[in-house]
Amino acid sequence: MTVNLEVAEGVGTLRLDRPPMNALDAATQDRLKELAEEATRREDVRAVVIYGGEKVFAAGADIKEMQAMDHTAMVLRARALQDAFTAVARIPKPVVAAVTGYALGGGCELALCADFRIAGENAKLGQPEILLGLIPGAGGTQRLPRLIGPSKAKDLIFTGRMVKADEALALGLVDRVVPADQVYEQAHAWAARLAQGPALALRAAKEAVDAGLETDIDTGLTVERNWFAGLFATEDRERGMRSFVEEGPGKAKFL
Repeated sequence: MTVNLEVAEGVGTLRLDRPPMNALDAATQDRLKELAEEATRREDVRAVVIYGGEKVFAAGADIKEMQAMDHTAMVLRARALQDAFTAVARIPKPVVAAVTGYALGGGCELALCADFRIAGENAKLGQPEILLGLIPGAGGTQRLPRLIGPSKAKDLIFTGRMVKADEALALGLVDRVVPADQVYEQAHAWAARLAQGPALALRAAKEAVDAGLETDIDTGLTVERNWFAGLFATEDRERGMRSFVEEGPGKAKFL
């Protein structure tokens, strides 16, 4: 399989496995969607790592496959492409991208679907579609400006240039840079820590933030208020507040 889901200690790793560059062809996109939806459903998956291996995250779409497609074929495929990435973005659990080597085009767009991005010192990210006479088609024109701002996003999209890990960190495109051989370890540790947390509250926090970014402040506050009040019906809220009163902050066990 070109994508696998491996689960350990509450963390599901979505592992891209299409050597040598993890090119995201149609079959890989469909498999990614399938496993993202599985990770969403599974109760034993409480946080997710997206990982392409030690050498490369994903170098982009399969250009040879795309070259053979005409307008009609891409009209039919474009929705499925976006749906695959949206399935990752909508996993209602903490998601971290562990980025090594190239994360270009669709690879960069896949990293954008995560809540947090840890990159290796060898990482190179970018949206080079303009160099093919195209624009990003898997969310790059929408998620990238929301993450780093419109002018910085336009610079990357208009020029198609790659940025190294240090510049990606300065831009806010990644959140942490570590030695390449520590990327997965640190991403898994981030996910494992959150996997021990209150699952419903984490889901509520993620959905409130994401929904708020798509709407006006008053609507966003309504979303927040409804989730905040709703969590008072959960066992995790009872456990967390009881632990705080009896033992002090930060000692509640949610599993």
